[in-house]
Amino acid sequence: MLTLKEEFLVNVAEKEDQLDLTNDDDVLDEMRTIHQRREDRFQYQFKINLWSGIYDGKVIGPFELPENLNGANYLHFLQNDLPVLLEDLNLAQRVTMWYQNDGCPAHYDTRVRDHLNNIFPARWIGRLGPILWPPRSPDLNPLDFYYWGCLKEKVYEKPIQNVQQLRQRIFSAATEITRDTRITAVLKRSFIRRCRMCIRQSGGHFEYLL
Repeated sequence: MLTLKEEFLVNVAEKEDQLDLTNDDDVLDEMRTIHQRREDRFQYQFKINLWSGIYDGKVIGPFELPENLNGANYLHFLQNDLPVLLEDLNLAQRVTMWYQNDGCPAHYDTRVRDHLNNIFPARWIGRLGPILWPPRSPDLNPLDFYYWGCLKEKVYEKPIQNVQQLRQRIFSAATEITRDTRITAVLKRSFIRRCRMCIRQSGGHFEYLL
């Protein structure tokens, strides 16, 4: 199983900007002014951290993580929430599956690594783990190169005003994506293609060849 944490962040500005379309010079000046104001004037922002996994082409989750993720609450997720998310997998699948972390500091907390060594002995990938995930390594995770982008495109299609609306958009979009049976086939084909291309490049970058 490949897993990834992703952040959905929304900045909410105070009001909509209006352009005075008197002439081209005025428009350019106004656009520069608006751009500068938008750099500094966000009234507030909100975000949601999500975990998702993928096993045999099937997306598991998403599951909402604490906004400020640390070793303690990520360990709580692994011990209490992950088993529930994996209930549909049989025992044979669970004892042979792999778990992949990314470079988030909470993921290589000592307590987290001890737990992963116990639950996924020599079968997890991540910083300071039995199988390292080198920095700047080729992108082989279908959650990263396909799923998150597809999900964010649907979520950010229209402006979002509050965290409740963001949460509703995320889970509605996730349900829509996972119900599309074509996505499983796309994920499998893309993953296999990327693995073959990575092997052909001797582990080097290959995205420019796709």
